[in-house]
Amino acid sequence: MSQVNKFSTFTIASGSSVDVDTPLTPFHSDHAGTLYTSKTARSTRTFGYTYPEVIDWNVNASQLAVNARTQLNALYNPFGNISLPSPIKKRGKAAAQYPNAADRQWFVNIQVDQSAFSSSFFVHFFLGSVPVSPETWSFAPTLVGSHCVLAPSSPNSRSSTALSYGRIPLTHSLLSSTEILSLDSDKVVPFLTRELSWRVQKTDGCVIDLGDVPSLRLYVAEQEVRQRAGADEFPVYGPPVAYRSVTKGKQGGLGEEDPL
Repeated sequence: MSQVNKFSTFTIASGSSVDVDTPLTPFHSDHAGTLYTSKTARSTRTFGYTYPEVIDWNVNASQLAVNARTQLNALYNPFGNISLPSPIKKRGKAAAQYPNAADRQWFVNIQVDQSAFSSSFFVHFFLGSVPVSPETWSFAPTLVGSHCVLAPSSPNSRSSTALSYGRIPLTHSLLSSTEILSLDSDKVVPFLTRELSWRVQKTDGCVIDLGDVPSLRLYVAEQEVRQRAGADEFPVYGPPVAYRSVTKGKQGGLGEEDPL
């Protein structure tokens, strides 16, 4: 399915239609000058390599999918098939190192204009105090995550509006907090309302006042998770539930009456 490219690049004009067959300049696939496309560059085998976790030879597509899910679970959710209804109470290895095994996942959803500034920028999120020195924000102990927005490469594109979307997970930090005794909303929402804050900073370190980013919209939400039944299955996520009371009245945050 094709899409309209809102921002121009060095080789694609703004407003052009792009799809899987659009040439990926300047990457040539042969000496004749043929350019790779998203379709022809889809598989790593085209380039003569693979990864230890991706055994993609002598298997059909179904078995490849099973193998991939098994490897992903082993890497990122090894406890996902073990009943951990309240991982907070088990502050051992499972709770501290494997937040994906929790039966709830908390996160911040972000929306902001990609061309808000002439250069790329971050939206940093903190749980707790924000360091006085902005130079330390990117590695502060209270930093829970950063959303990076890449500015358009062409100056002509900065008059266009294209929204950047992101999600910052919070579950890992909540599990590490000594103040949270449960991932239930009646415990998490008051904590986040009090402790969650955010800052905007350009990649050169310049701090941007939140009032100068009118396109910034964010809110906190959570999803219930039914953990996988087997090693080759993924967990099932329920519909997200928004808690706009956490960000109500804060610059950039959605309030109770604001549309999602």
